[in-house]
Amino acid sequence: MGKKKILIIEDEVALIRNLEFALKDDYEVLTATTGQAGLAKAKKEKPNLILLDILLPDTDGFTILRELKTNKQTDDVSVIVLTNLSDSITVSKIMAAGGTAYLIKADWSIGDIVKKIEENI
Repeated sequence: MGKKKILIIEDEVALIRNLEFALKDDYEVLTATTGQAGLAKAKKEKPNLILLDILLPDTDGFTILRELKTNKQTDDVSVIVLTNLSDSITVSKIMAAGGTAYLIKADWSIGDIVKKIEENI
């Protein structure tokens, strides 16, 4: 059996590179820097887990999350949301839309994110 796939949908290239470096030995890492590219890649590649940013250049992460969870190809994929938005309304919207977990970027190290991935993949 091959490595499990993780799709990172994030527009901060430095964060993508750091996550790729931390995950590449244990997982197949796929990336997208826009929501629409990430959605297309999720449907095509069927990852085991998605790390999703909420603030993306083309489509907000809420829309992507809803599309993932209402599509038969991707509705069972775990989605961990990575964002700097921390208000309770945002958290509630993410969890109601089907998010698996919610991480505030500024509060979590790369190692912490890897541990959260391992708990949810």
